[in-house]
Amino acid sequence: MGVCPTATRAINGSVFLGNPGITDNITAANVNSTNAERLVIIEALLAFHQKTCIQFVWHAWRRDYVHFVPGPGCMSPLGRQSGEQYIVLGRNSCIRKGVVQHEVLHALGFHHEQVRSDRDDYVQIYFENIKPGMEGNFYKVNTNNLGTPYDFDSIMHYGNFGFSKNGLPTIISKKYPFHRLGSSLKMTANDIKRVNALYECGRK
Repeated sequence: MGVCPTATRAINGSVFLGNPGITDNITAANVNSTNAERLVIIEALLAFHQKTCIQFVWHAWRRDYVHFVPGPGCMSPLGRQSGEQYIVLGRNSCIRKGVVQHEVLHALGFHHEQVRSDRDDYVQIYFENIKPGMEGNFYKVNTNNLGTPYDFDSIMHYGNFGFSKNGLPTIISKKYPFHRLGSSLKMTANDIKRVNALYECGRK
């Protein structure tokens, strides 16, 4: 999970929140599931409070803030954006603790693990097996790796068959070809260490 050298960080470790959950178009039929979705999101955010100096607070009058919204797929822009910043969480597959943390880490400035600058030393990318139009998720990036090792288990790592067009692997570990990549359900120790390094948490 390398950080983009040009990504804008949150200010002083504070991330301001709009809507606390996926609450658009609430009806009596889905109130219970919506409450459950909120709890998943809040639980995912609490891990940042507990293990880093990142604090999520309600935005009130703030101009720049993060807003979790429903939509197709799971997605977040890289780094801090100006104004209302959407993190999209599809209801069918994205309301999970690890997925929420993955998308929040994008918002905090972090790339996918398999695109970090030293990835060729650790994994093999099979572009011939990747769905057309999805290759950009695998292009190597000039990242600042914050002095941390490559983490096959990072919450930011794709699985072995991520965006496969033919059922064949798109990524394998060079040293451990049978290692199951992208299997973490929450941030790893390395993920947490990188957040603390980028935001200089030990110095505050």
